[in-house]
Amino acid sequence: MEPDNQKQKKMTLIALVLMIFTSVFGFTNIPRSFYLMGYSAIPWFILSAITFFIPYAFMMAEYGAAFKSEKGGIYSWMEKSVGARFAFIGTFMWYASYVVWMVNISSTIWVPFSNAIFGSDKTATWGMLGLKSTQVLGVLGVCWILIVTLTASKGLEKITKVTSVGGTAVALLNIVLLIGAVLVLIVNGGHLAQPVAASAAFTQSPNPGYQSTISILSFLVYALFAYGGIEAVGGLVDQTEKAEITFPKGVTIAAIIIAIGYAIGIFLCGVFTNWSDVLSVKGVHMGNVAYVVMQNLGYQLGKGFGLSQAASLTMGAWMARYMGLSMFLALTGAFFTLSYAPLKQLIEGTPKELWPGKMAEIKDGMPKNAMWIQCIIVVVFIALVSFGGDAASKFFTILIEMTNVAMTVPYMFLSIAFIGFKKKKYIQKPFEVFKSNAWTWIAVIVVTFTIGFANFFTIIEPAVHGKLKDTIWMIAGPIFFGIVAFVMHYLYEKKNTNHSVNSNM
Repeated sequence: MEPDNQKQKKMTLIALVLMIFTSVFGFTNIPRSFYLMGYSAIPWFILSAITFFIPYAFMMAEYGAAFKSEKGGIYSWMEKSVGARFAFIGTFMWYASYVVWMVNISSTIWVPFSNAIFGSDKTATWGMLGLKSTQVLGVLGVCWILIVTLTASKGLEKITKVTSVGGTAVALLNIVLLIGAVLVLIVNGGHLAQPVAASAAFTQSPNPGYQSTISILSFLVYALFAYGGIEAVGGLVDQTEKAEITFPKGVTIAAIIIAIGYAIGIFLCGVFTNWSDVLSVKGVHMGNVAYVVMQNLGYQLGKGFGLSQAASLTMGAWMARYMGLSMFLALTGAFFTLSYAPLKQLIEGTPKELWPGKMAEIKDGMPKNAMWIQCIIVVVFIALVSFGGDAASKFFTILIEMTNVAMTVPYMFLSIAFIGFKKKKYIQKPFEVFKSNAWTWIAVIVVTFTIGFANFFTIIEPAVHGKLKDTIWMIAGPIFFGIVAFVMHYLYEKKNTNHSVNSNM
């Protein structure tokens, strides 16, 4: 009776597609991509889906099916495919990307907060006790991570309600964007705010900072980042009905829908947003561009329906408030979850002896000691970046670029480990997409090259334009945590070897 009930609970094709879409699709990637590249962002999203998203998702699916009973997640996948040291460095860097994400969000979460309260981004004007706006955001960020760590370390679970409310509100943003843009297009008689004069509109960016070949190629990392979170898909294989047929079909359909969704979303931004008039204005940056675009949508709707200038501006402010509130709720929920979930997986998956002192202790289901060490690291990073003297625009750009690079480097570890995974015949593989060595190698080479290529151009692009400091910031996080992981594992191996020798004596 029980197996039948479980069969009924398994996901259908539609449920699987919706699950993948919810995990991967990010609304803010749309206005950010339009800000960086205009309509020319669209081909890069399609290319990334073909060279990264689809083959990588299939790799994660194979891992997930083979190691569905393992507690350590991606650490277990790589440890059994390649080896413990490789697995630890890759997993530690994956975890480190979430530390960078927390540094980013601790300071940038005040942008949606400002939009929710004031209807626009006022963070650049915030000053206190002689501190500049960037430094004020840094102080607020430090307070935020301290409060979250204190609360989450007590095992708070009610935050999931905030996550679901925020997630629903953000999902509705996509519908608002679609309906709003179509209405603006109708009332404007089919006229696009950002004109498409020729096919060059889809190959050339209106952004002066994205004219060179290196700058354009560096955008690829943003497109890859938009497909981030696909590792979670691997765990859905055993929950899918007729997985060997449904899963490949579901991943392919979801990838096509997500790629088309991003492409349509970017195009819709151009329906009501003229890049030169709205996005080239001083004060618009990567941290607030999503709110600027949504505010402009409200304003253009008001104008289109014949409202006064004041009423149109009010409509725009309320649209920005809705966007701000939605993002603030979603980020708050995500922050509480990610402040302990990746760290818990890392500690539970690896040998306890690897961690110094009582760091590996789990109390009330939480790695409390490790969470406070993590908190100190985040505070140090926030202080370094926010008190470095850069302007607010620069501050946000550095943080976002640090996150993009740090979050995509571990994907290369998982991709490379896939070769070892396929070679080890004793690992039972109940689900396989890549059934030949040739297709396995092609997939691994294409995915690894795409990620490496994107990160390489993203990292060198600022240095080529004389901004060496930006390049250093981008590589500092991954390199630092990679070295820390190597040293930690080396000391663990040395300690274990000495222990074994002494035991034998």
